[in-house]
Amino acid sequence: MINFNMDQLSKMFFLKLNFDGLKELVKWAREEGWNPGPHDADVYWATDPDGYYGYYKEGDLIAGGSIVSYANEFGFMGFFIVKPEYRSLGIGRKLWYQRRDTLISRLNKGASIGMDGVVAMQAFYEKGGFDIAFRDIRYEKMAETFLPVKHVSSISDKDIQSVLEYDKQCFGFSRPQFLHPWLKMPDNKTFKYTEQGQLKGYAIVRKVYKGYKICPLFADNLTIAEELYKACLNSVGAEPLYIDIPEINKEAIALVEMYNMSYIYECARMYFGKAPKMEMNKVFGITSFELG
Repeated sequence: MINFNMDQLSKMFFLKLNFDGLKELVKWAREEGWNPGPHDADVYWATDPDGYYGYYKEGDLIAGGSIVSYANEFGFMGFFIVKPEYRSLGIGRKLWYQRRDTLISRLNKGASIGMDGVVAMQAFYEKGGFDIAFRDIRYEKMAETFLPVKHVSSISDKDIQSVLEYDKQCFGFSRPQFLHPWLKMPDNKTFKYTEQGQLKGYAIVRKVYKGYKICPLFADNLTIAEELYKACLNSVGAEPLYIDIPEINKEAIALVEMYNMSYIYECARMYFGKAPKMEMNKVFGITSFELG
């Protein structure tokens, strides 16, 4: 345990992180077993370079997290990490409330904030004004090979606008500043399902430090989601593939059962204010625990 007194805590400054600070948070997330990707920091920074705050001690980052704004209409809190040797000292509590209040000040009046809370912290977040909307459960499956289907193909530049429109139905808000670089991330795979020229679903698979992760899988129904999921399994070689399923979508749970996926861990999607209007029946895999 670090020697740290209340006087030092009261004098800590709440500072905006630079890009190196964000990369440090991603490194910590990897050490915590959250399995981020090697290029995540680049996209997160492009999404909102003013959305990362923390505490420093003698020039070293000791705690931090994200408070990302989507065009001032919706906020998302994530990456809440305190270095292990500084835990249980009150640092995390102070930082969390400062992040929440700063994000509220960055958003339009009455705008909601989302987050994915680990089980051990959910009671704390509820005391801070967040309500649980549904459980997010991470599952793993090793790659398999399936025959391709004619309706599934890669997402191209000409598909971007329709993907953005479909994504808004499932996320609740437009997020081009995030989705443009997310689609173009090195080493990722993209898939769309179309019928008669109409987009019926899409999926992105990104490289993470252990295997690959679906981020997201949105589809009109289970049949389309299954075809996209098979395309994702086809794309990752002999490595594991992860997906974060919203338990509230029973067809997403059916997909888990159909493919005998293995449980890894869970969070809960929580909201400060009203939950966004999302077509949850189309959400088979959420995008990110860090940015929503």
